[in-house]
Amino acid sequence: MMFAGIIAILLFLGLIIGDWFQFTTLKSWACRYGCPLAHRRNALDSHPASPISDAFHKSDALPLPHGIARWVEDRQVIVIRPYYQLFSLSFRTAWPLKGTIDVSSDGSQLLLHLSKRIPWSSAILTLIWLLFVIGGTLTFVVLFILDGGMSTIGGIFWVVGITALGLLVLAGGVILLSFAYRLEDSRLMQVYQELLDALTALPLKDADKSTYP
Repeated sequence: MMFAGIIAILLFLGLIIGDWFQFTTLKSWACRYGCPLAHRRNALDSHPASPISDAFHKSDALPLPHGIARWVEDRQVIVIRPYYQLFSLSFRTAWPLKGTIDVSSDGSQLLLHLSKRIPWSSAILTLIWLLFVIGGTLTFVVLFILDGGMSTIGGIFWVVGITALGLLVLAGGVILLSFAYRLEDSRLMQVYQELLDALTALPLKDADKSTYP
C-alpha cells in the first residue's frame, strides 16, 4: 500500500509538472494550452505596412520589458506571458496567467482577440478545493441534523459554528483567489500593453493602399 501511495504521489506531481511545462512553453503546439478564464478584444486603427512577423525576431519571439511574446504564423496567434524567474523578489501565485491572441483583419483594422488562460492543474485543484469545502460543510450539517443533533441547544450551536467556520474558510479562499487573479492579471495586461505599443510602432499603411491580408 505504501509503494502504491508513493507511485500515486509521484504520478500526481509528474502530471502537475507536465501541465505547467506545457503552459509556460512558447512552442507552437502549446499556444492554446490552458484553461480559458476571460477574453478581451482590441482593434488597431490601421494595418502595419509590414507583416506582423517583422516585429518579431528570427525565432518569432519578441522580448518585452516585463514579458515575452511569440508569433505563431501558421495559426495566426500571438502568445504572451510575463517572465517567470525562479529566484525573484516578485511574489508568485499558484494561478499564473498567459495570453493567447488570435489575429484577424476587418477592413482597415487589425483585430486582436485575447484569451487569458491558467494551468489546467491550477483550475482543477481550485475547483476540487471549493467543492470539498462546500460539500464537506453541507454533508456534515445534513448528517448531523438527520442524526438528531438539532434536538439540543448545544447541537444547534454546534451546527451554527460548523456552518460559520465553513463559510469563513470559503470566504477566505475566494478572497485569496480574487487577490491572486488581480495580481497575475495586472502582470499579464502590462505585457499585453507593451505588445500593443510594439505593434503600433510599426509603420502603418496608407489608406489608399491594399490592406493587410
